[in-house]
Amino acid sequence: MIKSLVGGIVAATAFVMLSSSAMAEPEVVKGPAAEPDCFAPWAADTQFFKFPKKEGPYRIALANGYIANTWRIQMIQTAKAYAAQKDVAAKLKEFKVVSTGEDVPAQISAINNFIDSGFDAIVVNAQNPTAFGPVIKRAKEAGVVLVAFDNILDTKDAINVNVDQKGLGELWAKWLINHIPDGGKILEVRGVAGTSVDTDRHNGIHEAFDASGKKWDVTEVAGKWDDPTAQKVTADAIATNGPFVGITGQGGDTGIVQAMIDAKHPFVPFGGETENGFRKFCAAHAADGLKCSSAGTGPAQVAVAIKTAIAALEGQVVPQSVKLPLAIVEDPNFKEGQDYFPDQSDNFFVGNSFPTCGINFTAQEIMGQTKADQ
Repeated sequence: MIKSLVGGIVAATAFVMLSSSAMAEPEVVKGPAAEPDCFAPWAADTQFFKFPKKEGPYRIALANGYIANTWRIQMIQTAKAYAAQKDVAAKLKEFKVVSTGEDVPAQISAINNFIDSGFDAIVVNAQNPTAFGPVIKRAKEAGVVLVAFDNILDTKDAINVNVDQKGLGELWAKWLINHIPDGGKILEVRGVAGTSVDTDRHNGIHEAFDASGKKWDVTEVAGKWDDPTAQKVTADAIATNGPFVGITGQGGDTGIVQAMIDAKHPFVPFGGETENGFRKFCAAHAADGLKCSSAGTGPAQVAVAIKTAIAALEGQVVPQSVKLPLAIVEDPNFKEGQDYFPDQSDNFFVGNSFPTCGINFTAQEIMGQTKADQ
């Protein structure tokens, strides 16, 4: 009888655990999302999630990977600035930030630690889109809302927030195609190897080039979205493989243009990101041949990811994959005080707002934060 009782207790405990795990998973429901202008579905067939409502305030963590460039630093500062806003802070019991560098196992370990510590939601800028399977499963089983942004996760079991990174690569390539009539030698300054953003943008660039019918000779270098790194590899590429008839850079674009100036390389059409310094150069040297398409996504993506996590915890309907708009300005439409700011840092990313989500930051609000873990 004792054996039977023990067996019954074990079975009941297992049933409760399984029931709790099942209840923690989101229900797939019909759209639209709670805030359809902000939480726009990626595609017509994107699923919508409704998580069980959880009482706040919440413990939310940011598990970042790579940190050594201005976009990532500004992203961390933006996350802290958003979490400090009065209406957001009222919903947070704790907001934790950790950056683990390019070490994928270290980032996975950080997410596991947050799960073990009982955090309600984790937002992640993933170092690799496919390496996180076991920790995604753990988060799902624990009822932890997992939101990936920028460098997203290759899964349907987490929420992804991003812009069309492949489409961004296509946009840059089409700018060069339209401004370089005969094709030729192109410098492509890539980002951080292995990340989904770098891969998607690269694929978009080359698919557009291949479809153009023109002949392209592309020199690829890794600039890691970082001005000093991009400046050095550009200088080396100009010295060994230049000159180029066009350039595209995923980031670190201020450094790329500075390398051109230092090497006395002719200004050429350029498809690049949204750094303030890059846009200053584009405006100043347009008449000299630096015809620019400046497009990308601001680090405020992280704020949308946090907003999405809170909405999910509150039991609101959210898409499994949220599509954000690009910020785009192209020659000859660079306007001082709107598209670039001469009195602000070169390293500041312009277009760092998502008005449809009620997210907008001043430079002072962001720069008042630090990049340090907290």
